[in-house]
Amino acid sequence: MVTPFTPDGEVDYVAVRRLAAYLVDEQHNDGLIVNGTTGESPTTSDEEKQRIVSAVLEAVGDRATVVAGAGTNDTRHSVELAKQAARAGAHGLLVVTPYYNKPPQEGLYQHFTAVADATDLPVMLYDIPGRSGVPIKTETLLRLAQHERIVAVKDAKGDLFAASQVMSATDLAFYSGDDLLNLAWLSLGAAGFVSVVGHVVGAELARMIRLHKNGEVSQALAVHSQVAPVVDGIMLRAGGAIMAKAALSMVGVPVGSVRLPLVDATETQIAELRACLVAGGVKLTDA
Repeated sequence: MVTPFTPDGEVDYVAVRRLAAYLVDEQHNDGLIVNGTTGESPTTSDEEKQRIVSAVLEAVGDRATVVAGAGTNDTRHSVELAKQAARAGAHGLLVVTPYYNKPPQEGLYQHFTAVADATDLPVMLYDIPGRSGVPIKTETLLRLAQHERIVAVKDAKGDLFAASQVMSATDLAFYSGDDLLNLAWLSLGAAGFVSVVGHVVGAELARMIRLHKNGEVSQALAVHSQVAPVVDGIMLRAGGAIMAKAALSMVGVPVGSVRLPLVDATETQIAELRACLVAGGVKLTDA
């Protein structure tokens, strides 16, 4: 979930509640991850993160699972964010691979274990070597799967074969962390998607999952093809947070601008996005 901001760059908590309700009630997302990369977590303070979790919980109640991003490249800080999210009432934690430090696999194991030990909340690991610089290797995932609270993986590594090996050897639930590969992940037994395009085509993605799990694979493929232009427009143009916010504005759910170092979409990018959304069947409400 993106983080709405006011015109002066502060978190817009009224818009946070409105967006959360929209994503659950109208876009059929059965869970929301807040304070992740798409939520611009590198530029929100710890206090803002806690208030965002509380606001989302107030908005959706028990209608959705609320997972809080708690990962940083500092283990002690990540532990504190995990405890803070637990105090705010989050239902689970998303913990990204420490970025920039490029720790060895043993460092990853100890980092994730320390965060998982910090609370009683279930943990979803976030494997995204394109941003972190380090993948969570198969042998490390097998070790981490033995922790009772490490229960899932958001995979943005894209190594489908390695993931299938982990799934066959553990009870870890895998979620697609790359909207380009959502259908491919379902074919391997993924539990669902941690989606950016779900901001505007969440109902269609939920339908794709239901169809595939019911064995209606050709119909799921049809949904995949339908939303492909939306994936193109949001994920392959200027970055998820930037284009997701632009798309939300076009469907009548304004969430404000992004914070530096991100910048808003250009007029050219907005025109391209608009064409992609129309091609994907998204109903636009702006001029």
